[in-house]
Amino acid sequence: MNMASKQTDEQLDRGALAALYEETFRNFEEGSIIEGGVVAISKDKVVVDIGYKSEGIIPADQFSGEELQALKISDRLQVYIEEREDADGNLILSKEKADKMKVWEDLEKSYKDEKVVEGRILSRIKGGMMVDIGVKAFLPGSQIDLHPVRDLDGLVGKSFPLKIIKINHRRGNVVVSRRVLLEESRDRKRQTTLSSLKEGQLSQGTVKNITDYGAFIDLGGIDGLLHITDMSWGRVGHPSEMFVIGDKVEVMVLKYDRESGRISLGVKQKSSDPWTSVATKYPVGSRVRGRVVSLTDYGAFIELEPGVEGLVHVSEMSWTHEVRHPSRLVSVGDQIEAAVLNVDANSRKISLGMKQTAPNPWDMVETKYPSGTRIEGKVKSLTDFGAFIGLEEGIDGLIHISDMSWARHIKHPSELFKKGQKIEAVVLRIDKDKERLSLGYKQLTRDPWEEEIPQRYKVGTTAPGKVTKITDFGVFVELEGGVEGLIHISETGLEPQARLEDKFKINDTVSAKIIKTDREERKIALSLREQQLDAERKQVDEFHATQGAVDQSLGRTAQKTKKRPDAESGDPDVTS
Repeated sequence: MNMASKQTDEQLDRGALAALYEETFRNFEEGSIIEGGVVAISKDKVVVDIGYKSEGIIPADQFSGEELQALKISDRLQVYIEEREDADGNLILSKEKADKMKVWEDLEKSYKDEKVVEGRILSRIKGGMMVDIGVKAFLPGSQIDLHPVRDLDGLVGKSFPLKIIKINHRRGNVVVSRRVLLEESRDRKRQTTLSSLKEGQLSQGTVKNITDYGAFIDLGGIDGLLHITDMSWGRVGHPSEMFVIGDKVEVMVLKYDRESGRISLGVKQKSSDPWTSVATKYPVGSRVRGRVVSLTDYGAFIELEPGVEGLVHVSEMSWTHEVRHPSRLVSVGDQIEAAVLNVDANSRKISLGMKQTAPNPWDMVETKYPSGTRIEGKVKSLTDFGAFIGLEEGIDGLIHISDMSWARHIKHPSELFKKGQKIEAVVLRIDKDKERLSLGYKQLTRDPWEEEIPQRYKVGTTAPGKVTKITDFGVFVELEGGVEGLIHISETGLEPQARLEDKFKINDTVSAKIIKTDREERKIALSLREQQLDAERKQVDEFHATQGAVDQSLGRTAQKTKKRPDAESGDPDVTS
């Protein structure tokens, strides 16, 4: 080979090497990622051979203690080229940036392929949560769950599967969602549930929410309503008495409306209705024991067994006490004995009585207090119409206001009696069925209308009295002895257009003539007009008595005086 050709070959080799160098250099542009092998490890650096003219250096502080200890010669690493070379001709490499770029590549691929990523909640920020998915990502509050989460702070530190819904590598923004995955899971469960759902079947569910009227049960992606009336055959005051959110419960599908998607559920329907056998189990007249579960103003509800309750009305609680409210005798939770009074299985009602378990004191009243018996008792209460007298425990009698006095007009029982006063009375009537005992006070004495009043207040006599009442038709006057008489408006002597109130006042004293005494009606009729006429006639009579007799033939009065001769006629019979 001549010298010229030799030089030419050398130039070609150098050119090839230069081209190779340039090609290699282009592949190792800074900012790119390349794989290399570990050739040396020291406490401050890791040397990596990436096939370049010189080796690259990774600072040791980019490795954790565990990573550095586990690192071995010839291990392969992904590295990021920071600069071409340092002062010693070595490339400066970065494992951290290579890892981050690899993470972004993986995240972008997951976003493109709609894959799930794992994220750990780091902190709560405005509008949502900060999440670590290899890089920091934003989880909006609306994307955390299917329903609003009240305790966001309680999620910090927890990990959840998430889905990337937005990513921008250049700006370093990543937005993730947990709700998207939950909705997808719910939809899958819902389709599975709906495909197999049918009325009458038993299904397992989870209590999702509780309201005043029922509980919503998650059957697997779809909710059904368990109404409060379908929770138990017995009384349920509030659904929270039976269930807590999160409880697992077996329910029966009562109704499924495929058009609206509404599902009605029941729990009590899993067992037979206890009311189908109550008529046989609790016959009328039988004795039962139960627990007081509720009190109202009108009675107490008694649970005889789960799902079966009876009512003890307040009137059926005691023979001997006037029960104003059931709480006076029983409390919720008390165990009581009662008698079955009535059973209506169709209306799901049982009437019970507590007093029927004890002897009825009214069974002995007719024997113990026959009509006409004089009794002694204490005034328990006064009303406008009479006074109640206590004879013994549970037995009261009533003295009606009309049976308090024979002659006196009683406006209110307080005119005669005071509460707590001991008095005597006479038994008039007994009504055992209605538990009423009628007493009389005036019957302790003889009826003055039989003889005394007719003899004392004879027609034609004048009686003084006091005005007690003024009505449209006349004036009532109380005479001596408490007897009441009436001056009818026609007997007042007033003009037709005159008003009684202008002439008479309550407590005015008047004297009137008795014009009628009616023993049967027990009434006395009085007249001021007749009294006035009598007075006028008396005055006329007295005047006539002092003036002489009337000569009817001449139509003038003839005086019995001394006769004198007339001056002109001389007639001795002419009087002056």
